[in-house]
Amino acid sequence: MSTLILDIETVGEEWELLDGTTQRVLTRWIERSNGSPEQRAAQLRDLKEGLGFSPLTGRIVAMGMYDVERAQGVVFYDTNGTASADIDTGEYVLKSRTEAAMLRDFWEGARLYDTFVTFNGRAFDMPFIILRSLVHGITPTRNLMSNRYLGSQRDARHVDLQDQLSFYGAVLRKQPLHLYCRAFGIPSPKADGVSGDDVAKLFADKQYETIARYNSRDITATTQLYEVYRTHLGLLDGAGDGIDTLR
Repeated sequence: MSTLILDIETVGEEWELLDGTTQRVLTRWIERSNGSPEQRAAQLRDLKEGLGFSPLTGRIVAMGMYDVERAQGVVFYDTNGTASADIDTGEYVLKSRTEAAMLRDFWEGARLYDTFVTFNGRAFDMPFIILRSLVHGITPTRNLMSNRYLGSQRDARHVDLQDQLSFYGAVLRKQPLHLYCRAFGIPSPKADGVSGDDVAKLFADKQYETIARYNSRDITATTQLYEVYRTHLGLLDGAGDGIDTLR
């Protein structure tokens, strides 16, 4: 089995640079709401800050991958046209790429893997990656959204740990990666004071390497959480060896 852990970081377009029609389409629901002026102002602020959550108004600025069997990782990160040499951190190599280049490299490398692991990847990472690929005229090489349930997936397996550990939504509320890390004694990617909410500002401040290193910590935490899942629950889903008593 060849397994790839995957995570992305994204930023939104600048609101002021969006055309008037797009701004009106995005704010129409706010204008029709019955909220107070203060509430509408807060909604507009949240809207502007959330443009990076949609592949239609945002783009990928970092894409981290970790080959579990080879114990090797790479983070492609956008330096906004600034030349940057590869950085070897020991466990990861940080490589400067445009969004289009990182997507082409990802899909080419994806041919070599049969299992892909994400955290919230079915709801966010993979739809974002696929649609941004189409924007650049890039054709995906694997079907990573074929079915939510592992036993019904075709072509490649996509293990979304948030889906698995919430038991396909049976748990009332899905929790973020940080809380799983806290519960299982895994170092949180937020331990150094950086979170996904900071990526847009870091990118605007040209702190590209900081984004890449944060992304690598996300990947490391996801990898360790996958080992917990694979060891104790993987056999039940057919996704791993399981523990001896389950064999």
